[in-house]
Amino acid sequence: MQWIWLGVFAISVIIEAATQGLTTVWCAASALIMILISQTEIPVGWQVLIFCIITIGLMLTTRPVLLRKMNEKKTRTNVNSMIGQDVIVTKAVSKFEKGEAKSTNGVIWSVSSKSGDDIPCDAVCVVREVEGNTLFVERKGE
Repeated sequence: MQWIWLGVFAISVIIEAATQGLTTVWCAASALIMILISQTEIPVGWQVLIFCIITIGLMLTTRPVLLRKMNEKKTRTNVNSMIGQDVIVTKAVSKFEKGEAKSTNGVIWSVSSKSGDDIPCDAVCVVREVEGNTLFVERKGE
């Protein structure tokens, strides 16, 4: 019977690797446990029942925790850390054209006006949002 549980383990791992949906990983974990349990004199029917109980138990207790962990907001990247910082506009921003701005560390960024207003060159702005590599800014004091 241990070879059957090994087969269940292998199939579960292959399916999980292909889907990455946290669905069959619990079956794989249960099958590993069942490989050990199958070494005893427990009848096959009881082994299947124990497998189902372990799988459902693992799914109910650990899946929500892992899903929450996986869906947590990732740590802020360098671009996202720009939010709230001041930048100086080096190329004017208009309603239909992106401009450029220099951050405090000297990096030049593509910028757009958050409100759609024109922003002249040399204006000091605050970064309000980041989308891709574009900073959405507002003039400071507005």
